Amino acid sequence: MRRNKKLVLTASIILLVAILAVITVAVTHKTAAAKQRAIATSRTTTKKHAKASVMRTPINWRKSSETVAYPSVKKYPNLWIHVSLEKQRMYLMNKQHVLYTMYASTGVQTADRKTPRGTYHVQAERGKYFYSASVSEGAYYWVSWLNHGEYLFHSTPVDAQGHFIKSDAADLGKKPSSHGCVHLSVADSKWVYENIRYGTKVVIN
Repeated sequence: MRRNKKLVLTASIILLVAILAVITVAVTHKTAAAKQRAIATSRTTTKKHAKASVMRTPINWRKSSETVAYPSVKKYPNLWIHVSLEKQRMYLMNKQHVLYTMYASTGVQTADRKTPRGTYHVQAERGKYFYSASVSEGAYYWVSWLNHGEYLFHSTPVDAQGHFIKSDAADLGKKPSSHGCVHLSVADSKWVYENIRYGTKVVIN
């Protein structure tokens, strides 16, 4: 009888130890999984913050939109341009990956000033300066993407004396203010003028 009691007691102890061991393993696994999720979340957050931090803030209409170097066009022979009317941004794209983001200001949403939506291609016409008496504005570093000199990428507008129009400059990256062209910072427009190739695809939506 005593022997049976000892066997029952021993079996109970063994079972209790086994249960504790299973609980310990489960808790350890859960803790490790939680730590891995926390690390993954931290890395994702860090990446998002890192990407956001390269945008120049506050916006400076004279300087580059990002604080890092422009991408090398030679490395991305299929580079294309996406202009977001909603976000007032121009993106240099490689397939579906954003290489560089530029602050932009597109056309005011009226019938005679809105920027046309669609897919276009950079045309042969480009130059360092123009002035249009019909709209009393000009700009530096222009590149045509529609109607051979009508719709352009160009710098913050200037007046007849070549002085930058500060009211337009203040809208860059914030709201539409152009007559249909895509305004860029002076530095960004100069880079586009010097680097974006003839035939580059342009998607505006």
